[in-house]
Amino acid sequence: MDRVDGIDTTSLAAQQRRLARGVILADQFGALRRIGGCDVSLRKSRKTADGAACIAVFSFPEMTLLEIAAVRGRVEFPYIPGFLSFRELPLLTEAFSRLRKPPDLLLLDGQGLAHPRRFGLACHAGVALGIPAIGCAKSLLCGQWKPFDLRRGARSPLTLDGETVGYAVCTRDGVKPLFVSPGHRVSRDTAVEVVLRCATCFRLPEPIRCAHAESRKALRQVL
Repeated sequence: MDRVDGIDTTSLAAQQRRLARGVILADQFGALRRIGGCDVSLRKSRKTADGAACIAVFSFPEMTLLEIAAVRGRVEFPYIPGFLSFRELPLLTEAFSRLRKPPDLLLLDGQGLAHPRRFGLACHAGVALGIPAIGCAKSLLCGQWKPFDLRRGARSPLTLDGETVGYAVCTRDGVKPLFVSPGHRVSRDTAVEVVLRCATCFRLPEPIRCAHAESRKALRQVL
């Protein structure tokens, strides 16, 4: 049994592998009219922390802000690479429950399929909430990709153990790529196209940018 900061990571890894069998890597949604961006902000601490989660819902494809749901709470699960969803998902689930109307798809600031056990935050959220989800990470957790010209729309397959688990994607000319991977009920290619259509002016998609700003605002109210 492997333990990190008192957490049985062996059991959690087995849980991830079991739940990963429920991930659907095909487009299973109707018209996209409402897209939610998700973000969790935490006080600097390796173990416990005050946290705030936000889901910002935008119209699609117009990218007009429609609704924001934010919650604050104590996060007891420590930071352990590869197990981020156990740290962030409880607050995100609570924020999701406060939305007046659920979105058609979620964009999450984290990994989806691009995860050692193919079950990153976007996969866990998608399966748990029963909603299409996409992982849109600022940094690489695992896998390999080939550098390319940084032109908006350019991409390189992200491979892990011979499988394409996502793409490194340039969302703005001259800016380093994001790592986009499907979470649930979304195909690999569609995940990239949705992220590009939501990243209208900046590196990050607008729903995630807004959710991050609002979660930081909510967190400051805790301090």
